[in-house]
Amino acid sequence: MTKTLKSQSRLVALVALLLIVPACLSAGDKKKNKPEEQFCTLSFVVLRDSNGKPVKNASVVIHSLRKDGSQQADGFQLKSDTDGKALINDIPYGKLRLQVLAPHFQTYGDDIEIKEPAQEFVIRLKPPAEQVSIY
Repeated sequence: MTKTLKSQSRLVALVALLLIVPACLSAGDKKKNKPEEQFCTLSFVVLRDSNGKPVKNASVVIHSLRKDGSQQADGFQLKSDTDGKALINDIPYGKLRLQVLAPHFQTYGDDIEIKEPAQEFVIRLKPPAEQVSIY
């Protein structure tokens, strides 16, 4: 009878292993098969608000944002060409902070969400605001 109990125990252990191992393997596959990170091509056109002409050598600065909205340390700086255009590839989907700076213009800033394979942003820069001093 002891031999039969050992055989039954081994059989139960084998059946349990056969049930548990596939479940563990499929759980591992789910981690491996998680959706791939998606990337975007961003293009920017920087124009003068007053006449629509391109602004060359404008600095286009982009930073990733954390889920809480705070800015991450990484970032990119692009320069607009003579047509006011700047382009960057392989930016992961998510939220970004965008700033555009150019001499003799107000700084432009906005938080944007990247969720498509290609996105274009047209930025119209305004002349500096009049300064008021109490002195």
